[in-house]
Amino acid sequence: MTRAANIVIIGGGIIGCLTAWFLREAGHEGPITVVERDSSYKFASTALSAASIRLQFACPVNVELSLFGLSFLRAVRERLDADSNIGLVERGYLILAGDKTLERRREALAMQRALGAEVVELDRDALRARYEWLSLDGVTMATIGDNDEGWFDAWSLLQAARRAALRRGVTIIESEAVGLRTHGDRVTGVALADGRRIAADWCVNAAGALSGRVSEFLDIPIPVVPRKRTVFHFKAPLDARSMPMLIDLTGAWLRPEGEGFIGGIQPDEAADPNAHDDFEPDHALFEERLWPVLAERVPALEQVRLLNTWAGHYEMNLFDQNGIIGPHPKIANFVFATGFSGHGLQHAPGAARAVAEQIVSGAYRTIDVTPLAFERIAEGRPMVESAIY
Repeated sequence: MTRAANIVIIGGGIIGCLTAWFLREAGHEGPITVVERDSSYKFASTALSAASIRLQFACPVNVELSLFGLSFLRAVRERLDADSNIGLVERGYLILAGDKTLERRREALAMQRALGAEVVELDRDALRARYEWLSLDGVTMATIGDNDEGWFDAWSLLQAARRAALRRGVTIIESEAVGLRTHGDRVTGVALADGRRIAADWCVNAAGALSGRVSEFLDIPIPVVPRKRTVFHFKAPLDARSMPMLIDLTGAWLRPEGEGFIGGIQPDEAADPNAHDDFEPDHALFEERLWPVLAERVPALEQVRLLNTWAGHYEMNLFDQNGIIGPHPKIANFVFATGFSGHGLQHAPGAARAVAEQIVSGAYRTIDVTPLAFERIAEGRPMVESAIY
């Protein structure tokens, strides 16, 4: 690739903005255009995320992406914007396990530690001593990355990435991509809803929950769809100052937020359709599913006062709940950065850097994300990520 090539990134969320910034870091000198349909980000997955980062994944490449993401978040002022404050809180992900998942969790723990993740196992005695507020019914053990997992301010990170990209000469256009032009086996341009056409030597699909629609412009089906996830903000008579992020045996999650907590739980599959433009919170989910589970696990949560509720979209990869990163095998200048199924924000730095490296130098130099290539989908080889909440 020449360093003067036109690069168009469809999607101006955190992955799109960081991809543009990493392209400059990698030495690309040509035009970089980010197409974002709504610069207010009112319904963007980045802005509506619970914004957490963890090292506890089942697939090694995801652990590596999280490790890189954590190092990036810790240095965000030096790397992106000296004035940014993403409020990184490192208190760990306390993920509970019962007898049925014990062997698999210990295998995953060994893999995570081998890759450099400082995750530890806590038995019931250790859990009882550390977390007096926690009920251990059905719990055999738990794992936690005490100082290497936590949460942060997604909006502040997104704005820092956007400002950093703009300072490096990236153009951000508020419009919607409605088509792709091709010549032979290459993308040559992007058509916008306002009638403009942008020439493209490379096109990156970082459209998040809408990336399936973008791929359809090329008749390339990808199993990425928008799935709605509701977040509940509430107060309870419990001191949250030292609490980690908690993942229950049921998959329900809870973490401190301000003077209260936020939490959520995945709906049953039958009640989890493709959401598209549906951002109406599932209010019944709190009373019917989440509150009973949390009150049983944390008895102090029997008394809660709901403060706020919102819903965002996961870019859910129905094939194996893993990201899709890298060029299409036949249309080589069409590059994927999507399908992260709820862990896109924490993996955005690693994914964006990988895409930039592939475009500029033709190889992955920091993290080998080849296992996340599109080919596994085309060939029917799922690499399932089971740690999705």
